[in-house]
Amino acid sequence: MRRSTARRRPESARWSPTRKLLASVAVLGAAASIAGLGTFATFTSSTSASHTVSSGTVTIALGATGASTNRLNIGASGLAPGDTIQRSVDLLNSGSLDLASVTLTTTAAPSSLLDTDATNGLQMVIDKCSVAWTESGPPYTYTCGGTTSSVLASRPVIGSALAPSNLSSLTSGATDHLRVTLTLPSGAGNTLQNQSSTISYAFTGTQRAATNK
Repeated sequence: MRRSTARRRPESARWSPTRKLLASVAVLGAAASIAGLGTFATFTSSTSASHTVSSGTVTIALGATGASTNRLNIGASGLAPGDTIQRSVDLLNSGSLDLASVTLTTTAAPSSLLDTDATNGLQMVIDKCSVAWTESGPPYTYTCGGTTSSVLASRPVIGSALAPSNLSSLTSGATDHLRVTLTLPSGAGNTLQNQSSTISYAFTGTQRAATNK
């Protein structure tokens, strides 16, 4: 009986399904890599611009102390019923923005019946002159060489967020020439004797309404 002389193919020469699958994946991966080489070429364009933005300032100030531009630091003593105290002060808008309003708050520390008695205690009036006040004294009195207008009508000396009127200093760069007058009413009784108060004046400016720029 003759033996078959056909040789079996070496195992390494056979293509198993697993090998074929791996080979296909490798071929596809290479094709994807080649196709991706063209995605880096793009058209571009750019442009730019710039501008400067700056904010304004809200600054109100009083005139220089020690001159007729600010006498609010000068006290008075020996008041009797019916006496008045006049003090001049300039109010300046030295900021770059106009203001919507200016308010005045007055306080007392130390305090006494001179400021707590709303009827017989000190009463305050504020006027302004269209030009600088002409000063005489001391004791200080003032006359106006221009036009006088009311800024705050007579009221008790102590108040919070009072609203002065007719102010020019709402406008940037403008100045108001003010005269503060305090009066001890003629009806003040014996309880107002030997009283002492220190009155402080605080002005607050609020910026104009927001707008487009």
